Amino acid sequence: MDTLILQEKLEALRRCVRRIEERRADSAGELGKDLDRQDIVTLNLTRAVQLCVDMAVHVIAESEQMAPQTMGEAFEGLAKLGLISEALSLRMKAAVGFRNIAIHQYQSIDWDIVHAITWKGLEDFRNFARAMATLTDNGPNTSV
Repeated sequence: MDTLILQEKLEALRRCVRRIEERRADSAGELGKDLDRQDIVTLNLTRAVQLCVDMAVHVIAESEQMAPQTMGEAFEGLAKLGLISEALSLRMKAAVGFRNIAIHQYQSIDWDIVHAITWKGLEDFRNFARAMATLTDNGPNTSV
């Protein structure tokens, strides 16, 4: 497995999470009124999800598992390999659903949900990053 690819994607994920933390709003109402903040947060959330999918697919490609047919299946594959928990797999699959809405149906985004993700959902990205970091030379202490 090319650990350099994982390290680069982990660094990009770190930047996305940091940017979300810098620009998240104190309330959903505040987020709903600030178009620039909406764009920055949504873009970085969708990027973070995509980076996690990319890492999952990269890891699975090096295993004996069948290639995932969907983005969500990539997280199921990591759970089957014992690299992430089933619970984290389910939450990451839900994040893919958010990504799809954000990319394909931007006008129908529920800013209350986005606000909650920016305050409560970032830990999922951190947990995912820790799991991927165990596969690199940097080990599990690589933080996001």
